[in-house]
Amino acid sequence: MAADLDLGAAFIPALHKPSALLPIAKHRETLLYMIETYPVTVVVGQTGSGKSTQIPQYLEQAGWCADGGVIGITQPRRVAATTVAIRVAEEVGCEIGKEVGYSIRFEDATSATTRIKFLTDGLLIREALVDPLLSRYSVIMVDEAHERSISSDILLGLLKKIRKKRPELRIIISSATLQAEDFANFFSESTDEATGEGRQEKRAAAIVSLEGRTYPIDTLYLEAPAEDYLEKAISTVFDIHTHESKGDILVFLTGREEIDQAVQAVSERSAQLPQGSESILPLPLYAGLSTEQQMYVFEEAPANFRKVIFSTNISEASVTIDGIVYVVDCGFVKLRAYNPQTGIETLTATPVSKASAAQRAGRAGRTKPGKCFRLYTEEACQGLSEANVPEIQRSNLAPFVLQLKALGIDNVLRFDFLTPPPAELMMRAIELLYSLGALDDYAKLTKPLGLRMAELAVEPMMAKTLLSAPSFGCLSEILTIAAMTSLGGGIWIQHDGGKKEAESAKRKFAVEEGDHLALLNVYQTFITKGRKEARFCHDNLINFKTMTRAVSIRGQLKRYLERFGVAVDESLATPSASGASKAEQIRRCLTTGYFAHAARMQPDGTFRNVSGTTVLHAHPSSIMFNRKADWVIFHEVMETGDKTFIRDITKIEKSWLLEYAPEFYKTSS
Repeated sequence: MAADLDLGAAFIPALHKPSALLPIAKHRETLLYMIETYPVTVVVGQTGSGKSTQIPQYLEQAGWCADGGVIGITQPRRVAATTVAIRVAEEVGCEIGKEVGYSIRFEDATSATTRIKFLTDGLLIREALVDPLLSRYSVIMVDEAHERSISSDILLGLLKKIRKKRPELRIIISSATLQAEDFANFFSESTDEATGEGRQEKRAAAIVSLEGRTYPIDTLYLEAPAEDYLEKAISTVFDIHTHESKGDILVFLTGREEIDQAVQAVSERSAQLPQGSESILPLPLYAGLSTEQQMYVFEEAPANFRKVIFSTNISEASVTIDGIVYVVDCGFVKLRAYNPQTGIETLTATPVSKASAAQRAGRAGRTKPGKCFRLYTEEACQGLSEANVPEIQRSNLAPFVLQLKALGIDNVLRFDFLTPPPAELMMRAIELLYSLGALDDYAKLTKPLGLRMAELAVEPMMAKTLLSAPSFGCLSEILTIAAMTSLGGGIWIQHDGGKKEAESAKRKFAVEEGDHLALLNVYQTFITKGRKEARFCHDNLINFKTMTRAVSIRGQLKRYLERFGVAVDESLATPSASGASKAEQIRRCLTTGYFAHAARMQPDGTFRNVSGTTVLHAHPSSIMFNRKADWVIFHEVMETGDKTFIRDITKIEKSWLLEYAPEFYKTSS
């Protein structure tokens, strides 16, 4: 035991400031008093004030876990839920999963002894399906609520409802901006059910402000707009490295592909730095990385190295990385944009808001004075919008309408939203769920299909596909495809400059019907060979960690189905058994879920969605890139630059669309 302690003691100082030095420490008594007195407390504080890590510990020490109560803290992102939990477990001195645990989709690190539980807001909503009053929790803290993710908005609406039945529940909302008043008012007004009139209650919510300690930050702008912000970001990193004093660099980019490119470019170019000088260690940070890969970012750089972290806006608010002195801000963020006319949701790079730009710059002044290099002009900065449009006003709401219905909230339009979504988005969601068979003619949840779709941890189209699979005799295969498409990519490893290699590695698994069957192939081969032969993944450029995650996700989805009483027959696991007919069954089954994502190839090789309004391109990573097809369905859409790409594409027959979605498609003669 003593040996363990030594290790821990040596490990802590590098990572942690003593919690007594955090800005929040001197507010401890005020906070505890407010939380005791008011049902709702809004805590305003800069990221890094210690609110996410310290408040749960204060509450636990003050006895809020007596009688087996649990303190739940929700985060908008998985990375934050895991990293903050690991941090708190270290401070408390317990193993993660004991007194302090976390729970995110497809990964649960909690136990019967867990008293402080970090989870994503989406997961807490799922818990309400089983326990509508969230009765296990004595306190629920919604962290980073100012980001206005759909899940946290819906969670706030649910908590407002739950509070009427559970006046003893304490709700804490933490926000880093001027939105505190909105949150406080939302919980202080009640709507008269009969008349729908709003009226102010006596104050239900108190606001506590913690000032974050930030050091002065110099903000530098470009004289003229950058042609290519990715290129500019990389050259700025080298400028900082050669001209500025010690300190790590945090670079904000918009997504995984850019980040991977940047990391690769920096590692190639840093080889040319003069001998004997300090070198650069580039590290990626985005949601698709495994928990282990994300943890590298928090470790100190080795001697003679400067850490450069290329991150999405994940580190804008959710996680604090010590040692950052320089921030490079590309000025863009990828936001969801859902077009109700085409039914297509894209992730589009959009200029950041002023609030985000300020948050990003603030990451530089945490430990000493810092600098923020904005890759846009000062004039452009003045033209930015104040804040992002709440996600609920620009997203496909189908998954959320489904969950609200499953929670027994039938009149979704009358649900108490912080910001109500546009009616058109609601209508589209209800239409899609109706055509998937999750809602009936009266917009009521169908049983068992609709209810099961709501309980499965995948989006509605995939849930429908999984639940149709038994009738097509391909459940085992569809389970695999569902797991493989839930990974968000990262199956292939590409070595520096090894584009050709990677392409030929992929080609070994290619199937002419498209990407879904190729993913199935990769998985089947991995299960039969890759787990036993160490060389297999290496030789085929397959990411072993990602594949292991696919195995675990598949196991969890299988357990869900078994809970519904659906037996999974694994004896059919050999893909060659009934080759062609099996492949057709799988493609038909995919059509039952993804009919709304159908497209037709044009003579010029591009695709059009069914109404013909949008031009879509097969993503270069797809097998269908530069291949012939007539009709296809696709898993997701992404916009890059001025093109809209579709990914994970499978060939289908037009007649299947009419057969499986007669309400959705009618042929015009």
